[in-house]
Amino acid sequence: MTTDITRMNPSTLPDAGAAGYSQISIVEPSKLAFISGQVAWSVDGKPTPSTLGEQAEMVIQNCRSALQAVGATAKDIVIARVYMTDLTEERLGELFPYVHALFDGNQPSLTGIGVAALAGPDLQLEIEMTVRIPG
Repeated sequence: MTTDITRMNPSTLPDAGAAGYSQISIVEPSKLAFISGQVAWSVDGKPTPSTLGEQAEMVIQNCRSALQAVGATAKDIVIARVYMTDLTEERLGELFPYVHALFDGNQPSLTGIGVAALAGPDLQLEIEMTVRIPG
């Protein structure tokens, strides 16, 4: 039994839909996966890329791999949390096309958080997700 995720952008809140995400996501009781923050680390141990764009590509691929591992797709993301070092409007603008690519036209809830550092000194980006497991 697959349940839908209801997405809401109430008129009493800023229109997040225009930016590609939803203010509220409601999921019926079902199995959830809490996917740890994915960073620009590769399974083969290659060095961390130096640019935000290169890191974003790797992080999105890692997120997709995690979704696939639990039998989910982008439409099953309830909320994504994006952690970024040196958070600025310009860097967010650079990042958003990658985040939108991860969402694949869906609009889950989204939180962006500027941080001083992540788990490794070269990391600039981390994305964690709460995902509804289809079933």
